This record gives sequence, C-alpha cells and structure tokens, in this order.
Amino acid sequence: MKMHKGTQLEIHTKDRFDCTMCNDKFSTNGHFCAHQPTHILDKPSKCTVCIDNFAEGDTLSNKKYSGAECLHLLTNTGEKPFECTVCNKKFSESSKLRRHFLTHTGVKPFECTVCNKKFSVCSSLRTHLRMHTGEKPFECTVCNKKFSESGSLRKHLLTHTGEKPFECTVCNRKFSESGSLRKHLRTHTGEKPFECTVCNKKFPVSGSLRVHLRTHTGVKRFECTVCNKKFAESGNLRKHLLTHTGEKPFECTVCNKKFPVGSSLRKHLRTHTGEKPFECTVCNKKFSQRSSLRVHLRTHTGVKPFECTVCKKKFS
Repeated sequence: MKMHKGTQLEIHTKDRFDCTMCNDKFSTNGHFCAHQPTHILDKPSKCTVCIDNFAEGDTLSNKKYSGAECLHLLTNTGEKPFECTVCNKKFSESSKLRRHFLTHTGVKPFECTVCNKKFSVCSSLRTHLRMHTGEKPFECTVCNKKFSESGSLRKHLLTHTGEKPFECTVCNRKFSESGSLRKHLRTHTGEKPFECTVCNKKFPVSGSLRVHLRTHTGVKRFECTVCNKKFAESGNLRKHLLTHTGEKPFECTVCNKKFPVGSSLRKHLRTHTGEKPFECTVCNKKFSQRSSLRVHLRTHTGVKPFECTVCKKKFS
C-alpha cells in the first residue's frame, strides 16, 4: 500500500506535540491544534489582565489559574518561563520551546512537495508554501497591501506609525525591530557569522549568504513577466519591476527627489546628513556607502579584481 511521505514521518515521530493543559500527546500539529478548543468550555473565569474569559480547566502545577487562563496570562504579562538550554532564548510556552529546540538539533521533518526544502516546524512549511502559491492572507488595514506572513504585516504597519524604538548606540540610527538593529550593529563590529561552505566567504546576515550561494548554484527562480529576466531573489524582482512601471514611491523630504526603492532613498539621505556609518577596520576611514568601503578595502589588501582584456593590466 502506498503511503504519503508526511504520514510516514508521523508514524516515526509519534507524540511530538504535548498539551500543556491535560498532558495528552499528539503525533501531528493539526491534531494538537484541533484538541485545544476542548479546554475552552462554558464556565468562564476572567483574565486578571484583560477582559477575556476562560474555562475552568485543569490547573497547572503551582498555578492558581485554569490552564487556558494561565497560558493567556503569559501573553499579557510578557512572562517567558521556558528557557532554551543551548542559547538561553526564552519562551512563554513549552511547546514553542520544543519547536525552537529543533533549530539546534537540525531535525527537519516537514518537507515541501514543490521544491523539497525541509523545515523543523509545520508552521514554517505552511508559510513557505505561500511563496509557491502566491497566497497573501494578511492585509494592511491602512493601505490594503497584502503579505504572506503575519510577521511581515506587523513590520509593515510600523512604516505607517513611524515607530522606531531600537536605537544604535554607535551612530544613533533607529530601527523598528530588534533584529534589524542586531544586523546593523555588525556594520560597526565587522562580525560576519555566516560562512559559505563552498568558498568560505563570510557574511553579516544569513540572507546575504543565501543570495551568495545562488552564485554557485546559478538558481534564479524569480522571473519578470514583462521581459523574462530572471532573479535569484524575489526582492530583486520587485525592484526590477519598477523599471517597467516607472513608479518611484519613496521621496526625499529635503530635496523631493524620488526613488523606486527605500534603500536608494536611505543612501541618498546620507548626502544631506553627512552620515558615514561604514568604517574601515584598518585605518578607521568612514564611508557613506558600503560599496565605497569595499572598494577602499582593496587599497589595504591589494586585491585587483578587474582586468583589462587588451593589456591584462589589473585594477582595484
């Protein structure tokens, strides 16, 4: 009898999902999620933080709240009692800690049937599948822009509010997300924790490594429907499409010059502010553009990658 790959995986990885309210175990995330509403009965107890009501379910050890209410309280108070023993990251629920732990073990039981990419958690696979289907279920209530991930929508909403609570202690640049600040700080420290396994080139962010790896594989999955030009990254395709539409939605508030992409506007603004966030680790000279720093570094390394096809003279 032919058996679906996903079914086989479930057989070999039984009881992967534990209910924190009644200790029942489930072999699939779907069964686990379907089970959760059984704890929400018709005997409400009010959350002490907000107005939501909960059923009087099984109590957790050393807790005075019902199971459902206790989990809910953690989301309101911000309490994260479950800590990863590998990287010390904390979580509000034990199930989230278990899913996170798979990122350290390398176990990826969920495989995409389209491109065979594997994931450690089912939710990541579901999100990934939207890249193939084009589904974007999360819509901005301000401008109606749609997104494939709820996290992307949350980030986008900050572009409307302008809120940037995370500030760089070196150059005072502000960011809407802590992750963006961490990545930015590497431009000051020079840290490059992501290394290519083919040529050993290192990168400050994982996304740059992924893009670089395609220079070895030659994979360009994203094709322009106008001119059929192909790109390794969906973001590069989106930027390219603006060359066909002529759209320039990003405007400089100083001189009113317009740009097709936000990154171009950010670079341009440095011509007004004089900001030079990219510093040479050898001589401490500063630059407004990362590309200018890369060119400058060749004066120290002696690398001359550009060769004249006529006389073979090389240039940096």
